[in-house]
Order: sequence, then structure tokens, then C-alpha cells
Amino acid sequence: MPKKIRWGVLSTANIGIKKVIPGMQQGQYTSIAAIASRNLAKAQEAAATLGIPTAYGSYEELLADPNIDAVYNPLPNHLHVPWTIKAAEAGKHVLCEKPISLTVAEAETLLAVRASTGVKIGEAFMVRLHPQWIRLRQLLDQGRIGELRAVAGFFSYFNINPANIRNQVDAGGGALMDIGCYLVQASRYAFADEPTRVVASIERDPAMHTDRLTSAILEFPGGQSIFTCSTQLVPYQRIQFLGSKGRIELEIPVNTPTDRPTRLFVDSGIDLFGGGITTETFPACDQYTLQGDAFSKAILDDSEVPVSLEDAIRNMAVIEAIFRSGETGYWQQPRTG
Repeated sequence: MPKKIRWGVLSTANIGIKKVIPGMQQGQYTSIAAIASRNLAKAQEAAATLGIPTAYGSYEELLADPNIDAVYNPLPNHLHVPWTIKAAEAGKHVLCEKPISLTVAEAETLLAVRASTGVKIGEAFMVRLHPQWIRLRQLLDQGRIGELRAVAGFFSYFNINPANIRNQVDAGGGALMDIGCYLVQASRYAFADEPTRVVASIERDPAMHTDRLTSAILEFPGGQSIFTCSTQLVPYQRIQFLGSKGRIELEIPVNTPTDRPTRLFVDSGIDLFGGGITTETFPACDQYTLQGDAFSKAILDDSEVPVSLEDAIRNMAVIEAIFRSGETGYWQQPRTG
């Protein structure tokens, strides 16, 4: 039996309870050893439901547990950096939910923390481990669609509940932070580069003040990316990658199911009725299992985590520039350092 990294989870957040923890519990190198909540009863209930050995009534107690090697941090966005710092200073490696911070400056504080503590810190873009995204990279590198020139993405859902953390602006809610971050990540991943400038249109909810409809253009050295994300539209997600000789489409780019295959389409463009489309099908898998195992393996092997802190900071720089453009109405350059 291979050694397993013993994980602790900060909070009983839905994404952890419903998706990440069950996925990680299936991992070859991961073991969920403890869960914490500010409400002990909540932690105990989650632990009992998920078969987690230990429940704590505070985050501090979990971080003090010597039997915990690494922490998964799915707290609300504004708590990502503060508790990632506390976990690192307690000697725990940290897998932090996306987006890793509220600002570039906040994210950059983690560089010094990582250097001083020696722990690994990474961002939880689980899509990067899914076979369809790995295959996309292969197809782009092989020149299957010629030279990549454009990326077009759409991601939306409908939620107008003001009590939902995604609709609370002070907690880092809104469309761009919650789901637009995936479209930024996808654009950077596809071009394997950083945008030189961005421009955006942002519409905010009049009562909650979160961005409920955000559209952006990202200008890369090799082409352009366009996307729209929204928290108040029909649920939908799709990303297209267009090149000089073809097109690749991801049918379900982010919320891939664990109980059915996913599909990727490669279109030669010979006609507009799909005659040039070939379909690649990927067996059902759990991208949270893959993410947990990849991060745990990085700890065991002392290698790089799947999505590095540096990558997280660059993604946040684009998000920050999009917000600036939405406020000013002008092109903005992403800034780090």
C-alpha cells in the first residue's frame, strides 16, 4: 500500500461535502482524516455522513492536529488567504479553492509564507487534471487545428439568493470570481501565455452589487479570447478553441459528470452541418479524485503541485485587470509584482 497524505478540511462548505471530499476519499494517495467547522455539531454531522474519523469545532483545533499533513481550504473567497497562511504556519500543505485570493497583492503575500514555511500551496483548478483538458493540450501542441487564434467561452447559472455567499460582494462573490476564473484559466492554458491587455463590460446587481453579467476580451500575443459569465442567466457552459485549420469544442468544460462519459469535438470546418466533426469520448472519472491524488503525489515526491501559486497569481492578475476595465471602460494590463 502506498503512503497516503492525511488531509484535513476547513469548513463544511457544499463544494467540499458534495464533491471534493467524496472524490478525494477514492484516491490512491489521499485520506480525509478530519473536518472542522465553527459549529461542532455541523462538523460531527459531516464526519458521520462521510465517514471521516475526526471532527473539530474550530479551524484552529484542526490545524493543531499533528496527524494532519495537508489542508483543503474551501472557505469563502475572502477567507482563502488568511486561513491558508494559518495552515502553512502550522506546517500543513494547502490546496486552496479558486480563486486563491481577492487581489493580486493578497495572493502575493503567500509567496513569502511558502518560502518561510517550506510547505506546498496550490490552487484548486481541478479541471486541469481531467483527461479532456490534457487531451486538448495534446491536440493544440500537435497542430490539429493549425495555429490557435481564438478562444470563446460561456459559463452561467441562475442564483439570486442574497444569503448565498456567491452573491455577497464583500466575501468575493460574483460571476467573474466564481466562474469567470475558469474561463480566464482556460484561455491562458490554451494559449500557454499571458494576455497583454484586457477590456470588459460588467453589469452589477443593483441590490447585491456583485457582477451578475461580465464579458471580456483578452488579447494574447497569439490571438484573442472572448467570454461571458453570469450568475443570473440560464445554466450553461461551453468553450471553443478556434484555429487556422479547425476547431475544438469542450461540451462540458468544468462541471464534468462522474457517472457518464464526457466529449470533445474536433471540427475540420469542411461544412456548417457537422460533416467535419470527429468526437472523442472520455470514460467517466472524478476530477476531484485526480486533483487530490496529484497534489498528494507532489507532497510525497516533493515535486510541483498541479496549479502553482505563481500560476494562481497570474490568473488573479487577469481577473483584477478585468475588474479595472469594467470600472474605467478602458483596456487594462494585468499586473503582478
